[in-house]
Amino acid sequence: MKLECEKIKIELAVQKATRLTKKHLTLPVLSCVYLELLKDNVLIIKSTNLDLGLEIKIKVKTITPGIVVVPGSVLQNTLTNLKNENIIFETEENNLKIKSKKNSVVIKCMSADDFPSIPRLENIKSIKIGSNELISGLKSVWYSASVSSIKPELSSVYIYQNNDNLIFVSTDSFRLAEKKVHVKASIDFPQTLLPNKNVSELIKIFEDYKDDVELLFEKNQAAFITKDAYIVSRLVDGSFPDYKQIIPKEFKAEATVLKNDFVNALKASHIFSDSLNQVKLRVATEDKSLGVESRNNDVGEYKEAIKGTVSGENVELNFNNKYVGDCFQSIFSDGITLKFGGMGKPLVIQGASDGSFLYIVMPMNK
Repeated sequence: MKLECEKIKIELAVQKATRLTKKHLTLPVLSCVYLELLKDNVLIIKSTNLDLGLEIKIKVKTITPGIVVVPGSVLQNTLTNLKNENIIFETEENNLKIKSKKNSVVIKCMSADDFPSIPRLENIKSIKIGSNELISGLKSVWYSASVSSIKPELSSVYIYQNNDNLIFVSTDSFRLAEKKVHVKASIDFPQTLLPNKNVSELIKIFEDYKDDVELLFEKNQAAFITKDAYIVSRLVDGSFPDYKQIIPKEFKAEATVLKNDFVNALKASHIFSDSLNQVKLRVATEDKSLGVESRNNDVGEYKEAIKGTVSGENVELNFNNKYVGDCFQSIFSDGITLKFGGMGKPLVIQGASDGSFLYIVMPMNK
């Protein structure tokens, strides 16, 4: 194999592919990226962790077609430290030689025969969705999924269609995030459980992409296809909980405040949180304020009253500070509304002017 290419072009593709490479005791080839150079000036870069597979195509100058499998982190770090100029890749026996005007690097390679095949989903009815809509939905909820794999359905993002909206949901049973994204009514999106560890990779792959993404589904797999990339992900075989049952229908109190005021108060209160990371939220109807309080016997205490629009009864409940704060990356309106169900009942947080996102946090028992 021999090719010539602008360094930055191949570096960006290798960075994305290398994210999937992992050290594996029984399959060391999973730490590698697979480079296949075609006759028509196309280089295909592949990587997989057996849960998620990626293929990226880039244009290069083909001198001699061929295949090479090279350790991903070694290749990425090498490219990062080369200057932005044209480079030449050339295989010599079981090595990959990378040359530029001032540098020459030799990387030991592995056998291409050991590299796992990446499943191809073809001849299936596909749907198209804007990458912005897909990434907006995933980014809005993925942080609420469980980090434990004991219940795979809770360590997933659940996606389903409701008329002309795609609904993205995740929960770890302590908090829940739901995002509604408007899409073309003509699509037919099946109910899907996407593993959360794959979601974080998909976000990084597609967050700078602007065009439509083509999606294909089989029972246990989904493929995401663009002009230059093909990604296939395992799907979770299971049923997501009927989460709508836990969304409160009635509330004891409600407070609407400026998002920045509340976020800043949460950050300040975190300094004085106890070992359980508790923050007390207090609705005071008399002075129309939302109180944010925390106490640590070894550090001190913090109290702040945020003025806003308040209605209902006086309520005070303890919550996990981090769980409450996580949702604000998904709320873009200036104001937020907090709805309190009362003792032992969940807190519902939404943007004051945007009903597309809903966040639920269970109170702490103290």
